[in-house]
Amino acid sequence: MSTVTVPLYRAAHGRTGDKGDRSNISVIAWHAELWPLLVEQVTPEAVAAQFRHRAPSRVQRFVLPRLQAMNFVLDAVLDGGVNDALNLDTHGKSLSFLLLDLPLVVPAELQHRLIGLSEG
Repeated sequence: MSTVTVPLYRAAHGRTGDKGDRSNISVIAWHAELWPLLVEQVTPEAVAAQFRHRAPSRVQRFVLPRLQAMNFVLDAVLDGGVNDALNLDTHGKSLSFLLLDLPLVVPAELQHRLIGLSEG
């Protein structure tokens, strides 16, 4: 089977929220046909690896199949939270962009469902 590897943002979009030292990152499929790939590949382990430099103490995934979405909760990734963090993005609003750079392997027959790829 022929595949293409693309950044996750080609198959999904996301949004980030925060509470204390915890970040919530949603991942929402651009198309229902891509949803099974997201469930299979965007796992808590893959997300923890993507954020290894921030050393989350725990990564939880909540799957919302009717919305073709999932929410990830990452503990201890905001350098102590808004009041304690010295980084420029104390709320962690840009963390969804880091997650959306995760590599995703897509079968060639679903490539037409990806966003931002030119037709060959």
